[in-house]
Amino acid sequence: MLTKDELERYDRQIMIKEVGEEGQEKLKQARIFVAGAGGLGSPVSTYLVAAGVGVIRVVDRDSVELSNLNRQVLHWDEDIGRRKVDSATEKLKKLNQEAEIEAIGETITEANISQLVAGFDLIVDAMDNLPTRYLLNKVALEKNIPFFHGAVYGFQGRAMTIIPGETACLRCVYRGVIPEEKFPVIGVTPAVIGCIQATEVIKYIVGIGQLLTNRLLVYDGLNVKFTEFRVKKDPNCEHCGQLAGDKK
Repeated sequence: MLTKDELERYDRQIMIKEVGEEGQEKLKQARIFVAGAGGLGSPVSTYLVAAGVGVIRVVDRDSVELSNLNRQVLHWDEDIGRRKVDSATEKLKKLNQEAEIEAIGETITEANISQLVAGFDLIVDAMDNLPTRYLLNKVALEKNIPFFHGAVYGFQGRAMTIIPGETACLRCVYRGVIPEEKFPVIGVTPAVIGCIQATEVIKYIVGIGQLLTNRLLVYDGLNVKFTEFRVKKDPNCEHCGQLAGDKK
């Protein structure tokens, strides 16, 4: 049940006929797992908290560095040296005191991923490396949890939504092994992609609109172009296809 203050706080989005009070209540009851509190995690978490999502668990192992501040807008100069999850939680609670923020400063591994996502409705990929994204993709499929992918590089970004058992998964798209390395990025790119991810999450929770399923949306900031690529479910995918079944 929405309180009087919540009805006032979310008045503008409740006015959207597809949302209404019923949709706002769904957002309030939602539990979202956000992997990463950096460039993508900052806008994703900010706008989900602002929209009234009830519980967000943010997981990130890193501490704030000066070189993060061009894009990781939840972290400020005075936060340098702090754990990112602590810095992020402080800002998110100031943004919306009613939101429940769970901060976990751990590395996401194959050993702990199942426990970390247990009890959560959705998984948001706000990571910066492919191996961890694969872990998130795999556990999302195993636990039947919708998965919202985002990635950035320079002025370019991409986003895709995965519904286990129904759509192509991340492994259907990325088949190779990409080494972890420092990569270029301007702050506006994760802002754009993170907002798209947050939009997808909100749409899914409320049950409205058309999701980015079986579609990879690619953003070119230099030329201000969005390109959409159709993605087919790979029957031999290691995570969601026949090969996944063979490995069980």
